This record gives sequence, C-alpha cells and structure tokens, in this order.
Amino acid sequence: MKTLVVVVGPTGVGKTETCLGIAEHFNIPIINADSRQIYAELPIGTAAPTISQQRRVKHFFVGNLHIEDYYNASMFENDVLNIIKHLFEESDIAMMSGGSMMYIDAVCDGIDEIPTIDERTRLMIKKKYESDGLDVLCKELKVLDPEYYDIVDLNNTRRVIHAIEICTMTGKTYTSFRSNVKKQRPFNIIKVGLERSRERMYERINARVLTMIEEGLIKEAKRVYSKRTLNSLNTVGYKELFEYFDGIINKEEAIRRIQSNTRRYCRKQLTWFHHDDKIKWFAPSDIEEIIKYITLMI
Repeated sequence: MKTLVVVVGPTGVGKTETCLGIAEHFNIPIINADSRQIYAELPIGTAAPTISQQRRVKHFFVGNLHIEDYYNASMFENDVLNIIKHLFEESDIAMMSGGSMMYIDAVCDGIDEIPTIDERTRLMIKKKYESDGLDVLCKELKVLDPEYYDIVDLNNTRRVIHAIEICTMTGKTYTSFRSNVKKQRPFNIIKVGLERSRERMYERINARVLTMIEEGLIKEAKRVYSKRTLNSLNTVGYKELFEYFDGIINKEEAIRRIQSNTRRYCRKQLTWFHHDDKIKWFAPSDIEEIIKYITLMI
C-alpha cells in the first residue's frame, strides 16, 4: 500500500538534516509542513532549508508564496493531497516533514467543519482586539477554552481571535468543534517524532537565534517592516524585532525575547504532538534506526 511518512518535531530539534538523510535513502522529495517557511521573504527567521539542502533533495512548499498571499491549513491539505497523488505514481512512499501542527493534522486527519462566524461577532472581537490587545484576548481564551489555550500558538493573532469568535458565537469551546471523525486517507500513514532532552533543546534554540542574527535576521526583518501588520509576519523573530525598530525595546532584549518565545513555542509543539499516540519517537541522530522502522512499517 502507498505510504506517507510524516516526520514531526519541535522547532530547532534537527528535522531538516534528519529528513534529508531519510529522503536520500528512499530517493524521494520532502513535502514541507511549515506555515512560515512557505514565504519567500523569510528564509532566515523561519530557518527554511537552504539552497544547498534543496539541491540535495527536492522540497515542496519552501519559499513558494509571498507574505501578502493568503494561505491556510485547508488550502495546504488540498495542495498536499494533489502532490501526493502524483508522487505515488512514481514511488510507493512519500514524506512530509514539519512542525506546524495544524498543517500536519490537516493532511493526516482532515480539517474540521468549523461554523462560519457571523458579522456581528467578527466585528465585536475585532474591536476588542484593537482596544485591549492580544494579551487580553489570550487571557479570555484561557477561560473560554483552556484546552485549546494549552496548545495554540498564543503569538498567532488570527488563531486566537478565531477561537474566541467560535466560543463567543456558539457558547461552546473551540476544542469541541475539533473533535470530528477523522477523514480516511487512501494511503497508509507512518508518523515519526524527533525529540531531544528539554535542556538540549533550549541550548539549541538559544544558539540558533544567535546564528540567525549573525546570518542577517535583522536586515531581513527590516526589509518587511513596512508590512508588519500582515498575519504572515505575526510570528516569533519578527514581532520582537519590530518592537526593537519601534524603540520599545533594545536589541539585546529583542534577542532574549525571540529565544524565550521560541522556547515557549517548542513546548506548545511537544504538548500537541505527545497527544498523538501514533507517533514513534527517535533521537534526530538515529537516522539508521528511523529508516529501519519505516522499512519495517511500509
């Protein structure tokens, strides 16, 4: 049976190099499941695969859109399923890798049917956001839907607002609408998780942020600063530097906050992934063991 191998793990764990090794072994491309690496303007801050890495293995969904383009998990689901259909014409195995939880779940399980928000609710929550800010909305979400609060990226304004809109309009938790029956896929799915000790993860994250700064993250952020209100730029690494450009914080504090917020996002990812008992966990360096596991399961 045709098989999709899904490699997941938190930011900074080392997915890229591990997946390159797996892809080279099976001679297959990599479907990238990262909701920010799709934007061509953000290669440094999103730690997108480099040109050299993309030459080693073909990647889908890396720098294929621009920050002004609208894109969501549902669109990703449809696009990936179409690509997988063609890949399976050439091979019995395909691979997807990334850390964007909603994108991965969309492909593996399908998107839940969420109620459409009425205009009255949308305007009400929009005004609340404009007057009170994101932090207040996050606190409200914690009360309305603590389960979703524990796993959502609290820096993602759109997702926080949408969850509160659902809670406000329906009187139910957003989580309750994310429990629908999973869609059946016409292919087998094998899930591999990459994990390190928390101490080592934090060390890697802190070091990687410093490397990004050295590689030109500040210049990259300045190039997109004029478009800072776009949802695509409401992400760790850019919003902190925007505050630095605004004179709200200094450079050192911006870097510290990027490191701290990245570590927080890492914890959110692990919480999400550990809810999935179908994931088989490995150290990123165990490429041979991972390949043996995949070979055994397909």
